[in-house]
Amino acid sequence: MVATALTGIDPGRIVYDEVLPARKPWAHVVEKGQTLRIVDLGGNQAVDFLVYNAHDYAERYSAPDTIRAQNNIFLTTGSKLYSSDGNVLMRIVADSVGRHDTSGGACSCESNSVRFGLDKKWQHACVENFLTALGWYGLGKRDLVSNINFFMNVPVTPEGSLEIVDGISDPGSTVDLIAETDVLVVISNCPQMNNPCNGYNPTPIRLIVWTDS
Repeated sequence: MVATALTGIDPGRIVYDEVLPARKPWAHVVEKGQTLRIVDLGGNQAVDFLVYNAHDYAERYSAPDTIRAQNNIFLTTGSKLYSSDGNVLMRIVADSVGRHDTSGGACSCESNSVRFGLDKKWQHACVENFLTALGWYGLGKRDLVSNINFFMNVPVTPEGSLEIVDGISDPGSTVDLIAETDVLVVISNCPQMNNPCNGYNPTPIRLIVWTDS
């Protein structure tokens, strides 16, 4: 399942390597020039993702600027993640899947209750994971912005609506992002189990950071 996780990486260059259990939050500073690899260990696992300038949290990922600059709502190799100040925070340098979502947003207790029933309101959700991880750095609700969903399959219908359907990532699928400046990366390993984004079964991911210098 993890045979491809270290493909192309010199083990001597690895500075961080952790398996993040299903449903858990995560945050880590990735320094300029370092590369973060996200590994979908089990396949079909959505990874909700935010990124901030590590020296000025007011500068953070901007979905509108990223989409407008690339004229594309999907991300893959070569995509640049733009900030609210128009700077590039990270760049995707490798991707074994080919398409990642910028539009589906993050699940919350409120959206779970609206979409799936009041009895689902108390289930853990990505917004709560984000707030937990942001809290480690003194950030909170006002710092939440639209997020990226790596490995999540959100096609657009001919009528223009979004759908959340079975994922297209296989066990061991990877996406690599190089930091263009020092950044704070915040992740929710999505706990959603009411729609197909995780195949109704959230699974662990692996997070590897390495340096080329």
